[in-house]
Amino acid sequence: MATVLEVRGLRKFYGHFEALKGISFEVREGEIFGLIGPNGAGKTTTLRIVATLLAMSGGQVKLLGYDLRENPEKFRENISYLPEEAGAYRNLTGLDYLRFMARFYDRSPEETERFIERAMAIAGLGDRLKDKVGTYSKGMVRKLLLARALMTKPVLAILDEPTSGLDVINSLEVRDIIKRYAREGLSVLLSSHNMLEVEYLSDRVALIDQGKILDIGTPQELKEKYEAPNLEVVFRRIVQ
Repeated sequence: MATVLEVRGLRKFYGHFEALKGISFEVREGEIFGLIGPNGAGKTTTLRIVATLLAMSGGQVKLLGYDLRENPEKFRENISYLPEEAGAYRNLTGLDYLRFMARFYDRSPEETERFIERAMAIAGLGDRLKDKVGTYSKGMVRKLLLARALMTKPVLAILDEPTSGLDVINSLEVRDIIKRYAREGLSVLLSSHNMLEVEYLSDRVALIDQGKILDIGTPQELKEKYEAPNLEVVFRRIVQ
């Protein structure tokens, strides 16, 4: 499998506080790679750097061989980013919101329509797309936002806490959407403090705490290595 994203020795300082202490990992084509750890571990900082929203303090990040410092525009052309607290315009209909967002990426009216058709299929909201976003449940909004993130067929989707605040049914539906598109070749970098969710979703995971990666492997490899029934127990045994 080809490597899509390479992160080497990534560091980030906020003043004198070192949020990332030289972390390294890679994401392969069609792979769901999860960063898991407690709040404040450095997960969101990592995602924001890869998404070109934060400047790194040290290290190197490459996407499809392009260096982030030298070619940030190549990153923006090939990624999509869904933050944990993302929202949509409440007074637009779901369809109008998708059309509005598609115009930031399209190169022709025909491409706009292709984006929208793909987003409609991903969201699965049917006729509710004709209603204002302000009438949607939290789960419906999250599906709409995920559809927006995936409709352009990015090389890498960066998802921060993709099912945060959702009930069991909506969480399962969002996870299934992510897994389905990964099978079609999408690479995914996601973060979560919900280790059981990431265990279900991810092909490989990196356990991160206090700005350091503690270990990387498939969920099964990590559970066998630390003789643990799940990744929560793996993480507890590592930090202890």
